[in-house]
Amino acid sequence: MKRLFLLVALVCAPVLLFRGELTYYLSLMTMAGISAIVAISLNLLLGYTGQISLCHAAFFGLGAYAAAITSVNFGLNPWLGLSFSGVLPAGVAVLVGLPTVRLKEHYLAMATLGIGVIVYASLRADPFGATGGPGGIFAIPALELLGVKVDSDVSRHVLVAAVLIIVYVLCESLIRSRFGALMQAVHASPKAVSSLGIDLEAAKLKVFVLSASLAGLAGGLYCFCSPLAYINPDDVASVMLSVKFIVMVVIGGSMSLLGGVVGALVVVWLPELLRASSAWVPLVNPTDLEAVIYGVVLIATLIYAPQGLIRPGGSHAQG
Repeated sequence: MKRLFLLVALVCAPVLLFRGELTYYLSLMTMAGISAIVAISLNLLLGYTGQISLCHAAFFGLGAYAAAITSVNFGLNPWLGLSFSGVLPAGVAVLVGLPTVRLKEHYLAMATLGIGVIVYASLRADPFGATGGPGGIFAIPALELLGVKVDSDVSRHVLVAAVLIIVYVLCESLIRSRFGALMQAVHASPKAVSSLGIDLEAAKLKVFVLSASLAGLAGGLYCFCSPLAYINPDDVASVMLSVKFIVMVVIGGSMSLLGGVVGALVVVWLPELLRASSAWVPLVNPTDLEAVIYGVVLIATLIYAPQGLIRPGGSHAQG
């Protein structure tokens, strides 16, 4: 419960701290909230089940394009498009997960990396004339709730914050359930789980599909909450975006859902801090320095805080 209150405080902080530049900081927090949902989905997969995924940007991108195509190309209600953003990645995860959940360690990493490359290349190639190729999709309509359009920085932030809190509460409940205990057992001792007659691959596949669906939902939110009402493959499905999601989880803490949220905040806000520091170090280009700082922060976290900035709670910790 304390961590839930802390999460609520984090998403409400911009309104209290940055009233002078509220629009700008709300936009940043909206993007951080969307990234946090993906990080939480990766927490379930990487931290609690022990499966690495380098294709979560692909699921994120599929969710974004599912929402955009249904609302723009087919003219369906955006809320229906948002629901498709979770369904399409889940279906793809079932298809690609059946063979990949049998793999382990670096073999699994390479397989998921290949999946991510295939999805990214397919979105750019636009084989069915639906994704717009490298140019992406424009003029995405805004969500509308009770006659009010979600088209301002405040309304977008409130929507994303609400979805983030709901996702956090549901995932926290899942972890504390019997299936959550099974997930942690799969991570800690897969051979012991198999010896009990439990279908190890089925358990892994369920978590993989759930994780993909949450990442797709985040992609759908990005589609409708982008201030430009525009998406393209480079923004939502690149391999480097998958790496950035992994970095969020490692920095925040893979065995803590709140750690995923904190990691997302760090990664999203770090470029802004670098831009602010460029006034102090005018000879350094913050864009060139960004990748270096990411590397330094990641290495420092692995050395000095291998469990991440947020350590697992009592019932979540493995012995």
